[in-house]
Amino acid sequence: MSSLQPVRGTHDLLPEAMRRHRRVVDSARDVAELYGFLEMATPIFEFTAVFKRTLGDTSDIVTKEMYTFVMGGGKNGEKDDEGSSITLRPENTAGVARAFISGGLAQQVPLKVFYAGPMFRHERPQKGRQRQFHQFGVELIGVPQPQADIEVIACGAQILAALGLTEAVTLELNTLGDPESRNRYREALVAYFSDHSGVLSDDSRERLTRNPLRILDSKEEGDRELVAGAPLFEDYLNVQSRDFFAAVREGLDNLGIDYRLNPRLVRGLDYYCHTAFEFTTDRLGAQSAVMAGGRYDGLIKTMGGPPTPGVGWASGVERLAMLIEQDIPAPRPIVVVPVGESAQVTALQVTQQLRQSGFAVDLGYSGNLKKRLQRANKMNARAAVLFGDEELAAKSATLRDLDSGEQELVSLDSLSERLSHFA
Repeated sequence: MSSLQPVRGTHDLLPEAMRRHRRVVDSARDVAELYGFLEMATPIFEFTAVFKRTLGDTSDIVTKEMYTFVMGGGKNGEKDDEGSSITLRPENTAGVARAFISGGLAQQVPLKVFYAGPMFRHERPQKGRQRQFHQFGVELIGVPQPQADIEVIACGAQILAALGLTEAVTLELNTLGDPESRNRYREALVAYFSDHSGVLSDDSRERLTRNPLRILDSKEEGDRELVAGAPLFEDYLNVQSRDFFAAVREGLDNLGIDYRLNPRLVRGLDYYCHTAFEFTTDRLGAQSAVMAGGRYDGLIKTMGGPPTPGVGWASGVERLAMLIEQDIPAPRPIVVVPVGESAQVTALQVTQQLRQSGFAVDLGYSGNLKKRLQRANKMNARAAVLFGDEELAAKSATLRDLDSGEQELVSLDSLSERLSHFA
């Protein structure tokens, strides 16, 4: 037996798992298109600078989790005169923003796009978290009004409803305010945590100077006790920020979308503002977030593009697939069974004609009639088309209903029409 195994943190999507995966992506794609989002795809790797600019040089993703390589020279992820540093994408918003800039799409706003594909992060694999994982996401670029936030959240909620997951998730909502409000809150956090720096974890002490909002995400027990007494963002919002958040909440209320305010829900990078949200679940253990997003009005400017507002979210396909409770059955094919050598050519021709007419058809490769029908039952086939000498002479086929066992002789000319009843 071979000792070869998948690389740690990766997994095979075998047919049953792939059906769940496709159910998530296909449902999300169908709903996103109803909202006017168009599909796009970015390369699976980008120049490393794309992610360093957007995720921050000191973020955990950049310093610990990115898969970075050098093309043509250099070492340790650094660029030299002969090579360029590239990184497998750990997320896709940065790639979409880069495409917006490099593709000169500023004249096409509002731009509404969605994507689906694999992402890569070098982190400890666990339930719902892999080193190669898949995301579906939407981005609405160029709309500064709160209606954009409402629309992307509503799109996410409808996707979850289409998957039958409305009761399995909770929408958590917060505001990060505008840059003025954010700066005031940052100063208050730094002052509060500086007074308690002696009991902060090492990671949080480091974050205190470069990214104090990230302390609010800490999982360390001592940090969490401090976080419970930290200042609240809402106490530092100016009038404009309060009005923006009120408009988002009113829009969700008008659409009947339930939410829970979570004042500790934050985004650590400065280009995020106003709405932050997550759809969370208690059914996947520690990995509670299944869809997360927010407004990032400063992102495209940070990357060197024109000042352009944006809002979007990304969802973990594997996590959503794990939440789907019912089995996703495989398609039930029609099985063509030739009996004897003389029927092989006709069976092959009929199989091709049926497939061209849109039927899923399986043609048995070998074995007697009994073995081929056993295989058909194992495949959960819906019907069998049998050819023997008598059928060939009559230019007909025996059509057997594999659910009821009933069968009838059908002319080849009317076979497609008769099989349509089994679709």
